[in-house]
Amino acid sequence: MTTADVTPEAPGTGPALGVLAQYVKDLSFENPQAPRSLVQQGGSPNIEIGVNVNARGVSETDIEVELQIEGKAGTGSETVFRFDIVYAGLFRIQNIDAGSRQAVALIECPRLLFPFARQIIADAVRNGGFPPLMIDPIDFAALYRQRMTQATEGTA
Repeated sequence: MTTADVTPEAPGTGPALGVLAQYVKDLSFENPQAPRSLVQQGGSPNIEIGVNVNARGVSETDIEVELQIEGKAGTGSETVFRFDIVYAGLFRIQNIDAGSRQAVALIECPRLLFPFARQIIADAVRNGGFPPLMIDPIDFAALYRQRMTQATEGTA
């Protein structure tokens, strides 16, 4: 095989994923026991975090993906702090078949959004008077597989 035998793809014909915009759609932080919770920080609170991803088409090539992360920290039945964020992005997906488009929207797009949402959460928790909460990385491929399994079980 010579280099003349290799035909490179024409520009703009290969699969492409572009970030057009990213933004906070909703953000909430609650510190219901303040100032008491700030002076009585005994031990580590139990932290619960939930994640959801939604996507909707905006045009033939553009989609909006929302990464929803909510969490709370508490000791016993008392809530120390609670947060909720909807961080979204507008993405352009080109030259990707319809079967793979959903996977890209629900795996790759939130993977790109997550570090920014994570930083906003860490800053909000820190600004609430607590040590920054650094959420562990999320396996969006596993979440996607779980969602697809639930969808197939629901139709069966």
